[in-house]
Amino acid sequence: MTTTQAIIQAIVEGLTEFLPISSTAHMKFVNPMIGVDPNDSFSNLFDIVIQLPAILAVVAIYWRKFFDFSRISFYVKLIVAVIPAIIFGVLLGKHIDRALDNLYLIASVMIAGGIVFLFVYKWFTQPTIDDERQVSNSTAFKIGCFQVLSILLPGLSRSACTIIGGMSQKLTRKAAAEFSFFLAVPTMLAATVKKLWDAHKTHPDLLNREHATLLGLSSILAFFVAIIVIRFFIDFLKKYGFKPWGYYRIAVGLVMLFLLWRGIL
Repeated sequence: MTTTQAIIQAIVEGLTEFLPISSTAHMKFVNPMIGVDPNDSFSNLFDIVIQLPAILAVVAIYWRKFFDFSRISFYVKLIVAVIPAIIFGVLLGKHIDRALDNLYLIASVMIAGGIVFLFVYKWFTQPTIDDERQVSNSTAFKIGCFQVLSILLPGLSRSACTIIGGMSQKLTRKAAAEFSFFLAVPTMLAATVKKLWDAHKTHPDLLNREHATLLGLSSILAFFVAIIVIRFFIDFLKKYGFKPWGYYRIAVGLVMLFLLWRGIL
């Protein structure tokens, strides 16, 4: 992997991780365009690990909440919410790996998710929860179950699933988006630790000095890009909802299918 490829991937990850447009789909879409070898072990590791610094942007923005140790209930909710993803991630690891390699599936899910986004705003019109403090453990678990859908169907978007899951439980758009951000931290931390552990077992010398430097610099870039996106996204979601993202997803999914049909991807 070259420095230019790493920079592009870091920017794409930072831009797409928190938007309901699937960072996975965009990485799978961009990687062959910039010449990233899909069989390269470091590239596969990079795709997962680069998500963590983007996720840590949430901790930086909401640091008062993450480091308020007097509110144990906040951490309990996140643990409860992440349990379904951990269970299904362990049980269905091989299915997930196969699904991640199926670009036709990812493109189709992008389109299907986009169609859902065009109508989802009509489904949840009477929210009653506007703050994380009002979220119960059972509600957190139900939102976590929605997150599982993004694991089973890459291209669906983790953030989209958890935001819609939150809205289905009477959270406002703002509260649902913020809880989605919070839940991303333990979810992606677990995924990164697992990926690093697996990489160490199979390729103990994979993270040499060159790779570590490349990953470190890219992580910093992804972190700052994600901060900008998070600050922008909540206001945009409150004002415009999911419809613009629905049209975007459909367009990108159709482009992906066309490129696959033409043999470009």
